Amino acid sequence: MNHKHRKVLAQLFAHPISSNIDFKEVEHVLKELGAEIENKHGNRIGVTLNGHTVALTHVNHSLPKEEVVQIRKFLETAGVNPEQYPA
Repeated sequence: MNHKHRKVLAQLFAHPISSNIDFKEVEHVLKELGAEIENKHGNRIGVTLNGHTVALTHVNHSLPKEEVVQIRKFLETAGVNPEQYPA
């Protein structure tokens, strides 16, 4: 995982919640972590990582805080710890 990916991962887990995270960057981080990404109907994508699945809304701008929280919870459930990848 390169520095840029680690930085985005740290932003996902940052407190307070960041509202300036680009969805494409999150998608790249998920792929780097080994997630399978599948395009769904409309602007949704399905993400599967370590046996856990979530549906996310694909946005063309920064992620809303609610989506950041959803991704954070998904990553925690899938066993991803940001401390494993120091920025």
